This record gives sequence, C-alpha cells and structure tokens, in this order.
Amino acid sequence: MASTLSTRGPLAGLRVIEFAGIGPGPFACMLLSDMGADVVTIDRPTRKLGDANNITGRGRSVVMADLKDPAAREEVMGLLEHADVLIEGFRPGVMERLGFGPDVVAARNPRLVYGRMTGWGQEGPLAQAAGHDINYIALTGALHAIGPAGGAPTPPLNLVGDYGGGSLYLVVGVLAALHEAQRSGKGQVVDAAMTDGAISLMSNFISHQRRGLFKEERGSNMLDGGSPYYRAYETSDGQHICVGPIEPQFFKELCERVGLPAELHGVQTDRSRWPEMHAAFERIFRTKTRTEWVDLLEGTDVCFAPVLPLSEVPAHPHNVARQAFVDVEGVSHPAPAPRFSRTPSAIQGPTPSAAATAADVKARWA
Repeated sequence: MASTLSTRGPLAGLRVIEFAGIGPGPFACMLLSDMGADVVTIDRPTRKLGDANNITGRGRSVVMADLKDPAAREEVMGLLEHADVLIEGFRPGVMERLGFGPDVVAARNPRLVYGRMTGWGQEGPLAQAAGHDINYIALTGALHAIGPAGGAPTPPLNLVGDYGGGSLYLVVGVLAALHEAQRSGKGQVVDAAMTDGAISLMSNFISHQRRGLFKEERGSNMLDGGSPYYRAYETSDGQHICVGPIEPQFFKELCERVGLPAELHGVQTDRSRWPEMHAAFERIFRTKTRTEWVDLLEGTDVCFAPVLPLSEVPAHPHNVARQAFVDVEGVSHPAPAPRFSRTPSAIQGPTPSAAATAADVKARWA
C-alpha cells in the first residue's frame, strides 16, 4: 500500500493535530486516521522515524518542532488555526506551559475540539502523579476483579485502562464534541481520564454488585473464571480452548457434545456443584488436542474458540475470511475497525519514515 495519504472513510476531511505521546493518544489517532482523518503529529526534532512495526503510528504525517523555539511554536499554532481537533496526552499543565493551553488555542480557533488524554484526569488529588494502566485500573475495581481464585490480581495487558477506558472514550468524546460544534460553531475541551473510562466500563459489574450477584473474590463469579462453563481449559497437547455457553440451551449442547456426566447437565447455576463440574470439564478437555476440539466444536452453539497466541491469529480461517489483517508495505497490520458500508475506512499508510514540514501541511489544508 502506498504511503500517500488517502481521503477515504467517514472522517475524510477532518484535520487532527496530535502532540506526540505514548499509549492511548497514538492509538486514538490511529483510529481517527483509519476512518479518514488527516492526522498530523507534532514531535521533537530528535525523534527517529521509520519504525515500520509501529502499528499505532500508521497513517499520519509527522512535523518536527522544537516547542521551546518561538518560531516553531508559531508554526504549530498556524496549523492549529486550520485544525478541527487537537489531541494531547501530557500531565495537566504541560500544554499550558508550552503555550498551547485550551484558552490560548481557542482564541486562535474557537471551533477546535481539544482532546486531553490522562490517567487520572485534569484535576483531583492524583492529577499530577505518575502512573500507568495498572495503577489507573486499580482505582476502578477492574484490577481487583481479575485474576485466579486465591491469587493476586492479574493485569489484563493494558487493554482496560489505556485503550478501553482511555483511547476509546477519547474518540467517542471527540466525535461527540465535533457533532455539537456543527450546531454551536464552538469547540470544547474533552477531558478523557482512564480512571473515568474504566469505571464506566465496570457499569455492568456495579449493577451485579448492587443486586448481590457479584462476589468480591477473584475467580468466584460467572465471568471471571469462577464458573466452569465460562473459562479456558488445557488440551492434551498443552494448548488451550475456551467455552462460554451462558445460555441454558447452549450449555445443554456443550454437555451433550463433550460427554459431561448426565448428573451435571441440569446444575449449571448451582454454585455448590461448580467444583465438581470444573473437574469434569478439565478431565474431558484433556482427552483431545486443541485441533481435535476445534474440529468437533468450532462453529457450533456451544460458544467455543481455540485460545490462539498472536502468531497464529492472522491465519485463522475466520480472520482470513474477514480480511482482519492488511499488508502495508510488507508489514501485517490489524485492519481498520469498525467497518462502514458506504464510506469504508482504509489504512492511509505506514508509520512515516520522513518528516513533513508545517508548510507542507498548510498547503494541503489551505
């Protein structure tokens, strides 16, 4: 795929300035770029470009700017005058000290949507503290709920805080603010905190807790590995498969297909029988290889899937059929998501190997 920026996707024509950061900011901008936005990243002059394996850095231009230099700051402000969205992920106060706080930028471009991505939010007693995904989700109840029974909490990669509670809520907020700006002609600040987003993600579990259906003990609930019908099991070849037939009719089909003892078929929700059922499933799933279980169960209503390592994901027939991976100049990338019927998204190019100039960007934004 050529590195020339395209104009496809539902966000074609949207102009985004990203102040370079790590984690959720770049991922949010990848999503915007995939949907057609013209993303321009402002980065330090010392930054080395050209890492083709930097998936989340794809599909944008990079302008190098020393923000301590007044002339460079004015060039960047000139770009912001033509932009629709600003994305930044610094600690609170950094953008203000650089001369790009919301009030200053709004004075030059009152319709700009100003997206701020932090772990703790723009205010609060922890706002200035350093942290990472594990710390943010620890304050939300999410980390406490994840892990083996009797064991310590297990970080779920950095999917819940950085990307689920961070990037995705930032994108939703930015798009909502853009929608409102079409009516009012005014931009606004979107304060996207990973703690806020992760707490929001926990809404269903808070409901369960209030109803007395959620135990604050890891590995003791339906969706945390506590139930024998919603968990992963080891196969005879040391691989893993998973099942999740929550609905009674799906559980009944699983029992019949794998040969669970008849006396356990009707006790799906009887927690006192879960240890016995778990042991039975463990014994059964260790009698065949992962491939044999795939041949027997995949595509049925037992809610089954093999547990694939990343190296095997692109080759799975379903992912192949969905074209879930796209080749970008020799590097396999996850395809844009979600999918649009009339204005399809597209990867606009690889991670840049060379910087653009502010003049280049202004010329195409003129």
